Amino acid sequence: MKKILFVFGTRPEAIKLAPLIQGFKKYPELFSVKICVTAQHREMLDQVLTLFDIIPDFDFNIMKQNQNLYDITTNILIKCNEVFCNYTPDLVLVHGDTTTTFATALAAFYQKIPTAHIEAGLRTGNIYSPWPEEANRQLTSRIIKYHFAPTQLSKNNLLQEGINEKSICVTGNTVIDALFIVVNRINNSKRIENNLKKIILEKGYTLNDRRKFILITGHRRENFGEGFLNICKAIMTLASAYPEIDFIYPLHLNPNVRKTVMNNLHDKDNIYILPPLEYEPFIYLMMHSYIIFTDSGGIQEEAPGLGKPVLVMRDTTERPEAINAGTVKLVGTDKEKIVNTASQLINDKDIYNKMSKAHNPYGDGKATERIINFLRNNL
Repeated sequence: MKKILFVFGTRPEAIKLAPLIQGFKKYPELFSVKICVTAQHREMLDQVLTLFDIIPDFDFNIMKQNQNLYDITTNILIKCNEVFCNYTPDLVLVHGDTTTTFATALAAFYQKIPTAHIEAGLRTGNIYSPWPEEANRQLTSRIIKYHFAPTQLSKNNLLQEGINEKSICVTGNTVIDALFIVVNRINNSKRIENNLKKIILEKGYTLNDRRKFILITGHRRENFGEGFLNICKAIMTLASAYPEIDFIYPLHLNPNVRKTVMNNLHDKDNIYILPPLEYEPFIYLMMHSYIIFTDSGGIQEEAPGLGKPVLVMRDTTERPEAINAGTVKLVGTDKEKIVNTASQLINDKDIYNKMSKAHNPYGDGKATERIINFLRNNL
């Protein structure tokens, strides 16, 4: 029996690893599974753990106010050393591009423990965009054993960097697995749907079939300051131009985001600033949204699966497959570009329908199955 250790620390990582954790636990005769959370995010992480019934075996609980990348990296390295020495896993699984990902992979490398990287091979080619995520994933790729790439393009990126093809498996993205799990829960239970409507009402917005709404998220470090100021100006302009459309912004907890948004989005009856939403009610909002503005990576993958056009408020993206497929448009933090592109979608039904009906390039909901099958044959 192989000892498997999952290590993650943020809400997006938990969402994308939850289907895989559930999948591994279906094979108790083959795998002994333990969960380690760094809690790089705390409250937002815990919401997902509860939703997917994940109970950590190890909890670093490192989140502190105003912690920086040095704090996160050193704390994870030290605490991973303790866990690895006591548990001695046969394989460590990490996800994506967070500081938890890189610090855990480095700690495992120091003890020569094989590591598998879920969502491997995404690249912008600029180590400062997104920052520090692009560097985290590039560095992680150099020191791990197995690379689970969500798309063929991601695999090609790894091959161009000299990664052995035998260590790479194209799987699709596990976020689609998670999305399908939650959407099926909602669609198959009127009780759950009514409860989600109630939660959103309590957060400050009343869902109304007669009013369209644009859903907004933003939290990237590279957009702090002027970037978020421009985003707010674009939203204010659009809210004035389209009073019949609501603009809903569940606001990230980061004070660098909150200060700019709270100071610049106001005095508009059709702008709603909500507190952060748990994953399930957020998916429900995505299901009923008209357009989505985001700088998130995961939403670029999820929203096309729901037929929702996405405007990506970043200058670069490590997910060009969505741009090529026509499911997202890259608008950066340029006020005029955000306003003009959104206006085209609102005013031109043909442009809207072309985006909303484009094929989602990120998978069919079977990434978990492919990853487990690969490891059963290679671990």
